[in-house]
Amino acid sequence: MKKKIWQNMDKQLLGVIVALAWPTMVEQIMQTAVQYVATAMVGSLGPQATAAVGSTSTVSWLIISSISALSIGFLSFIARAYGANDKDAASKSVMQAVIVTLILGTILTGVIVIIHPYVPVWMNVDAAIVKLASTYFLIVYLPMLPRAATIMFGTVLRAAGDTKTPMKVGVMVNIINIILNFFLIYETRVISLFGMNIKVFGAGLGVVGAAIAGAIAVTYGGIRITMVMWKHPMVSPKGQPFKLDTNILLPCLKVALPNMIQRFATSFGFVMFASMINSLGYISTTAHTVANTVESAFYIPGNGMQTAASTLAGNAYGAKDKERMNALAKMFIPIEIGLMVISGAALFLFAKPLVGIFSDNAEVIALGNTVLKMVALSEPFYGFSIIVEGLLLGVGNTKLPFMYNVGCMWGIRIVGTFITTQILGYNLVAAWGCMIAHNMCLCMLYIRTYLSGRWNPLEWDPVAKKRISA
Repeated sequence: MKKKIWQNMDKQLLGVIVALAWPTMVEQIMQTAVQYVATAMVGSLGPQATAAVGSTSTVSWLIISSISALSIGFLSFIARAYGANDKDAASKSVMQAVIVTLILGTILTGVIVIIHPYVPVWMNVDAAIVKLASTYFLIVYLPMLPRAATIMFGTVLRAAGDTKTPMKVGVMVNIINIILNFFLIYETRVISLFGMNIKVFGAGLGVVGAAIAGAIAVTYGGIRITMVMWKHPMVSPKGQPFKLDTNILLPCLKVALPNMIQRFATSFGFVMFASMINSLGYISTTAHTVANTVESAFYIPGNGMQTAASTLAGNAYGAKDKERMNALAKMFIPIEIGLMVISGAALFLFAKPLVGIFSDNAEVIALGNTVLKMVALSEPFYGFSIIVEGLLLGVGNTKLPFMYNVGCMWGIRIVGTFITTQILGYNLVAAWGCMIAHNMCLCMLYIRTYLSGRWNPLEWDPVAKKRISA
């Protein structure tokens, strides 16, 4: 009888996991497809254009990380509130998310305006593309308020189990981006379609056109997801007072702060990492940008499953359901590793032709192919790490991910890259080797955390620092 109940639970959980994960995966597939197309469009303008677009991206991660970190605090709070069937607390927390989004988005817009001329200089960008990189950065990241709304309100919806709405909004954002890229990047030209020559208008703005397209698309996304959330039957904050509530904000910030520091520290690490790569010349910068773009598609299964793991872990923790917590981990981990084995094998086999989509430069293709084949072998280990991290974030434990990520980033990736590229004079391959070592270190730490039971607050005694006896 017990075995039958367990089998039924497995089937039920699998259905819930798939229902939560697939919209997030589709959303990320669309985002990656747009990134592929946009990078290819800009890449047709030459390696310097690609370098101008990619050279400042890590600074944007640094800025956006603060929004993402705060959203994790709200995700944990809302998911637990829904797990405990406390709809009022969930609705109140959504209003707090709205207020925080308005404040943070406005502040970050000012930050972008102030720092944009200096960002390419900080990033050791080639002097020939400093002005272009600065202009691109300003335009594409100026609409920080709608960008903040997209991140925060998308997380709010996912925390309540609605992953379809962010997917639908994301799809429209990506379609708008591609269409605008088509008209804004290139000059007016004649194309052949079904045997007919058609004159197509083009603004001929190049990299600037790509930036404008991205800015318009993300502005639409922020406005649209705000409208949908406000009318949403599950998470609408309508009727809640528009004022800061410390009873909700403090628990959210307690979860978010370690995650915020972690993301800031790791994102700053990415900035240092990219800066050292940029110092190797624009061929290395272009190969690094292209390889990152290609690799992002193969992280989709992991990221989609991590979102589902965080939401369901938060629900189970809110309901104090120990059996469900353990069942979730036992299902998520093998599924995720299996997906990442397939993903890694595909990346290894198709690395070279995929790099060739974005650049016809022989040096860029050779370098990009090498580093992608290297990282492909580490994909399954990455999959294990992000699932356990997702479970931890869902129950509000952001301290362990903070310590692990910051320690591995700075102790292995940054120090290792500095020694190999800046002192020993090695190239991009050595830098990516340090990145892989960083990911492997994370995997070892998360394996230890999972086996000890420390990931599950329903089975871990923080005082005795051991698993609670059954």
